[in-house]
Amino acid sequence: MIGRLKGILVYKQPPWLMIDVHGVGYELEAPMSTFYDLPEVGREVVLFTHYAQKEDSVALYGFLRESERRLFRDLQKVSGIGAKIALAVLSGVPVDEFARLVQAGDVTALTRIPGIGKKTAERMVVELRDRAADLAGGGVAVIGAGVPADPQSEALVALQQLGYKPAEAQRMVRDAAAAGDDAAAIIRKALKSALR
Repeated sequence: MIGRLKGILVYKQPPWLMIDVHGVGYELEAPMSTFYDLPEVGREVVLFTHYAQKEDSVALYGFLRESERRLFRDLQKVSGIGAKIALAVLSGVPVDEFARLVQAGDVTALTRIPGIGKKTAERMVVELRDRAADLAGGGVAVIGAGVPADPQSEALVALQQLGYKPAEAQRMVRDAAAAGDDAAAIIRKALKSALR
């Protein structure tokens, strides 16, 4: 199996690219998330790869980040999702954002990705929710680059993780926050008012 390639980028035209590795040209299909960060043609590149063999075809997929390859593989474990839809997901949303949407159960946002209908989005949420924290590296990293600095941002993130839609969570935080409150106090007050 081919797990990683390091070579010279000789061709890139979405969704295809070619890497010359010591005189052998490997043709790969890649998501737009990889294309955005590729170097110029003629430069060296290192890609994580996924090798897929079916009865009538062989395909090689390339990813700049291991988290993209992991999500690509996990998506294909969901019934009804193949490589084409998995590439569409990676092209339509960053791994961290996808993990956040799955944890929040935001089916509506997932259906905005081309090729994803309501039933497919619901299956993704059900089948990937337990693994969502691991998709982007685990823990709070699922939400973004790190823990938000101010209490209102922390509360907003926490409410979204609890399943509230972003706009609803923002309204809850805005209504609950008072000067000097820490994130826990804001969350408690927001949840208390939501139950009324």
